[in-house]
Amino acid sequence: MKKLVLALILMSFCSINYAQTPEEMKAWEDSMTPGKYHKWLASFDGEWQGDVKMWMDPTQPPMASTMKTTNRMIMNGLYQKSTHSGEMMGKPFKGEGTVGYDNIKKRFITTWIDNFGSGIMQMEGELSSDDKVMVTIGKMSDPMSGQDMTVKQVLTYISDDRHLFEMYMVLGDKEMKTMEINYSRMK
Repeated sequence: MKKLVLALILMSFCSINYAQTPEEMKAWEDSMTPGKYHKWLASFDGEWQGDVKMWMDPTQPPMASTMKTTNRMIMNGLYQKSTHSGEMMGKPFKGEGTVGYDNIKKRFITTWIDNFGSGIMQMEGELSSDDKVMVTIGKMSDPMSGQDMTVKQVLTYISDDRHLFEMYMVLGDKEMKTMEINYSRMK
């Protein structure tokens, strides 16, 4: 009986600590409701063919390959999951990304993993005022130096059936383009 009374007292304290005002509940609901930027992300849902160019040395011609990408909104339309497969540098390539718009931070947040490394890239950024270009900046593990490296990604909406992805290494005040993917919607 003592244990039951103690459990009931503890539960009542927990419910007091989690009681929320109507304003707090509305803020929570707003944070989990898809909005304009989630709809923008959803416009990229579907299957895409990617024509890839990669530069390891900017003085040399790029390596070319192709990949298939599938994008789909998940978690009630709050996030977009993308899966990628193809070949890079003569090896099978697989990658997964997640992007969402954080209603609290008012920023896009992205993560990326692939089978070419064990690190998780994380980035944050914004959409241009004309809703055409999303720029994100973040860090990734550089396997050659063992240090974090600043990277920048630019996603440009061209049409409902085409978009361009570009990736840059940021070295001080200079940027070096390392990747470009021209995407076409598969029909």
